[in-house]
Amino acid sequence: MLQTIVHGDPTDAPPLLIVHGLFGSARNWGVIAKRLSDTRQVIAVDQRNHGASPWRDSHTYPDMAADLAALIADLGGPVDLLGHSMGGKAAMMLALTDPAPLRRLIVADIAPLSYDHTQDGPLDAMRGVDLTQVTSRKDAQAQMDVDAGTAAFLLQSLDLAHKRWVLNLDVLSRDMGAIVGWPAPEGRFDKPTLFLRGETSRYVPDSALPAIRRQFPAMQVETVEGAGHWLHADQPRAVEAAVRRFLDAPA
Repeated sequence: MLQTIVHGDPTDAPPLLIVHGLFGSARNWGVIAKRLSDTRQVIAVDQRNHGASPWRDSHTYPDMAADLAALIADLGGPVDLLGHSMGGKAAMMLALTDPAPLRRLIVADIAPLSYDHTQDGPLDAMRGVDLTQVTSRKDAQAQMDVDAGTAAFLLQSLDLAHKRWVLNLDVLSRDMGAIVGWPAPEGRFDKPTLFLRGETSRYVPDSALPAIRRQFPAMQVETVEGAGHWLHADQPRAVEAAVRRFLDAPA
């Protein structure tokens, strides 16, 4: 079962389930989750092969959607679902293949598209760290050939006590094509959907919106000013406000 961080107590509102992106964890959304938990319970999840959740031998969107479906069933559903980047694709996969346990969907800075970029740089940076020589995150960062911001993000997944990455780097590397790709499932999600995108990000281009609308006809799009792909880190207050407006809007 996926590991979670629970914020707040159950209320009359459906709980909000937050799903992080690649190389992330439930902690990435901690500040926003805590703020949103003033009116509903908020549950942030570690996806498979990330954080404290179990390692599995595959990492595809059907896998991740099935994990979320099992978690929602365990919670008793229905839920509102928010996914960022890879987590957004997992959320869309669930919405298109098993929409019943979802009330509303928020997709943060990702589209149901295949992308042509890779994540080999961060993978190589983590694999290149000689963990036997590391006694602090500063030691590890000195060995990483990535910018300081990316290094700081990746180092959140370093378990210093056990000198290991909590990310299943081998499986993530092997299945990277599936992660940056998209299996293009059939289906349609007719319930309210918000696509949040960062102003300086290129992950949700205007050219993709007509195709997105065909599968998510009740969609709306909101652009977060001054934000890139990690919009929840760049503009947390704006993201929090957008999520509140959408979740609290009349059906």
